[in-house]
Amino acid sequence: MKHDLIIREPDLYFDSIHQELNNFLRDTLLINSFANPLNLKKKSTWRPAVEIKQNDANYKIKVQLPGVLKDNIDIELDNDFMTITAEIEEEKEEKQQGEKNERFHTSEFRYGKYQRTISFDTPVKTDEASARYQNGVLSITVPKQNPSNKAPQKLTITD
Repeated sequence: MKHDLIIREPDLYFDSIHQELNNFLRDTLLINSFANPLNLKKKSTWRPAVEIKQNDANYKIKVQLPGVLKDNIDIELDNDFMTITAEIEEEKEEKQQGEKNERFHTSEFRYGKYQRTISFDTPVKTDEASARYQNGVLSITVPKQNPSNKAPQKLTITD
């Protein structure tokens, strides 16, 4: 019997459990936040889901980045690795007159920086790689090549 191995990243798994526990305690005990009782807003690193596939010719990478503007995504590609950096900035809404005492009751949105480096087991053709960002999903195709020494290259994202 053949079994496929599903690899889970521990940090992402525990972040999810932590968030679920916070939601449960908040809803059950009617408190704003168990882990942050003062309800302080903080920027943190977040880890979106990543999917990496490969065949004989290409690597295909997908990254879920909902809410990220295309201009806030940076991809640097080298023969051996790729680094993806993204940031979701907290929205600053101007308060209308009469809402001076407005404060957050609940916010489950994530803000902050994301950085992920993906290493390749074979060298890639950096000049033939492409990236597309549509509906909150970043899709990157990186063709494989024979080993060579090329300088790192920035990748442009298209709609």
